[in-house]
Amino acid sequence: MPDTDPTPLCAFDVFADGTARKAPDVHTKPAARAAYRWLHFDLASSHLDHWAEANLPIAATRTLLAQKTRPRVACHDDGLLVTLRGINLNAGDEPADMVSLRIWMTADLILTVRRQRNFLMDDVQRQIDENDAPPSSTRMLARVIELNLSRVEDAAFELEDVADKMEEGVYDRGKDAVSDLAPLRRSVIKLRRHLGPLRDALDGLTAVQSPLLPPLMTLRFRDSASRAARAVDELTEVRDRLNALSDHLDMVQTVRLGRNGYLLSVAATIFLPLGFLTGLFGVNLGGMPGQTWEWGFYALCAGMVALGVILMLILRWIRWF
Repeated sequence: MPDTDPTPLCAFDVFADGTARKAPDVHTKPAARAAYRWLHFDLASSHLDHWAEANLPIAATRTLLAQKTRPRVACHDDGLLVTLRGINLNAGDEPADMVSLRIWMTADLILTVRRQRNFLMDDVQRQIDENDAPPSSTRMLARVIELNLSRVEDAAFELEDVADKMEEGVYDRGKDAVSDLAPLRRSVIKLRRHLGPLRDALDGLTAVQSPLLPPLMTLRFRDSASRAARAVDELTEVRDRLNALSDHLDMVQTVRLGRNGYLLSVAATIFLPLGFLTGLFGVNLGGMPGQTWEWGFYALCAGMVALGVILMLILRWIRWF
């Protein structure tokens, strides 16, 4: 392989019987009798930009080398350009911070480029190593999409399970605080925001008119689009449930604060006149009634208790509590 060629993460010539062998170079044409060639690159690979400019259409080169992409599908010349987003399984990252995958497909080539590691392509490579390669480039694209959706569905189901347990703790067991609610809502919102464009891109793929997409494959892509739509619907439902849960917790907290404030108001209403009396009788001046009476203190205490009871009865009568 010339020094000016980029080094692929993996390169295979795939045959119609599902077997494959490593490609000796990064030419865009497969070896003799091979159905297609799969080349997988990292965006940071040296010389990838020059190689792409020399071997690929301009539109494909721009998308494959872009720093940021959005899921979409487009036909260019004799090829199909597809950009996807997949679950982020890299250490230290959140799964909802999805990673991009750029794909350029022709009848005899599948070219994929990643910006961050995408474990989805590791699964594809493992299947090829086990002689379970898709027999055509179109079927290879379908498998990549389906494997990607499987990971997306798993992530959506996991978030839904966490939401179920959270609701059970609040509604069934009466928990009044959930520390993980805000991070969960953030993850659901992030994942749903990324899945919306992915769903739209797969919908667009079913409408593409190209010799690369025979009717049977269009049906397969339509099923993938339906799976993406269901995942978006599930995340929408989870988001709404978490919003309702947050509103419920806010209401519980508001009721608790109101009840506590109400009890403090009742206590203040009762003790305010009692405090006035204790302050009044506590002045150190002559002429205070009962100063010389040995039962004066006890009479004052009894009078204050009686006054407190009377105040409570009055508040009860006017339905303060």
